[in-house]
Amino acid sequence: MCRLLAYLGSPISLEYLLYKPEHSLIVQGYQPREMTSGVVNADGFGVGWYHTEKDIEPFTYKNTLPIWNDINLPSISRYIESNCVLAYVRNATLGQAVDFANCQPFNYQKLLFIHNGGIENFRKTLHRKIRSTLTPEFYEIINGSTDSEHIFALLLSQSQLNKHRPPEYALRTTLLTLLEMAKRYEVKASLNVIFSDGNRLIASRFATSSPAPSLYWIRDDPTFPKSVIIASEPLFIGNWIACPENSIISVGADCEIQIEQI
Repeated sequence: MCRLLAYLGSPISLEYLLYKPEHSLIVQGYQPREMTSGVVNADGFGVGWYHTEKDIEPFTYKNTLPIWNDINLPSISRYIESNCVLAYVRNATLGQAVDFANCQPFNYQKLLFIHNGGIENFRKTLHRKIRSTLTPEFYEIINGSTDSEHIFALLLSQSQLNKHRPPEYALRTTLLTLLEMAKRYEVKASLNVIFSDGNRLIASRFATSSPAPSLYWIRDDPTFPKSVIIASEPLFIGNWIACPENSIISVGADCEIQIEQI
């Protein structure tokens, strides 16, 4: 079960966000506190971020190494600032390849997407069912084999079909569609996701059965003022708030937070 991190707010260096907190994403890679399956997140990682001034597609940096073994990330992170960052460390599902195609964040145009959780027996249950519901455009963009990338493709398909509605609606529809599929095939699914267009964060804490994987948020902490952080585990001591189970969390450009129960 992977660990997620998302930041939206004043421009910040990747080094300060990824390395400085006492229970940083780096530490969560080898010493997570709240994982319900697996022991470490050693099967790769990824970081995605947006340019602070240019309206262009986001950048991503990924590796199949454990995040603490990547010799380039510490120096790269000192020279990058962003107002919106999504990052992830991976604990691969048994049988899933550890390769770049399966490393998150996944991206499409200006969207970045990360997922923590899994669909039980994915290849034998919902794999073909999800693919059968995708619009042709997003059927073709899947490069890897993970349930996470298929969930992203389903979200993109729902966004296209409901393009005049807010992105929260597409996420809600995606989660409810997966819930119905999971019930039909009698499998469990945990679906904590975060996605962004660089101006907003939209996240879910959702599972077909309780408890859902952990997810927290904090706003305007003194060490990270004018910002919101969403993470699988608190990065430091502070006023972290657990996201309600089966909810969608929206963070606007002004860092206002809205929570909707599903």
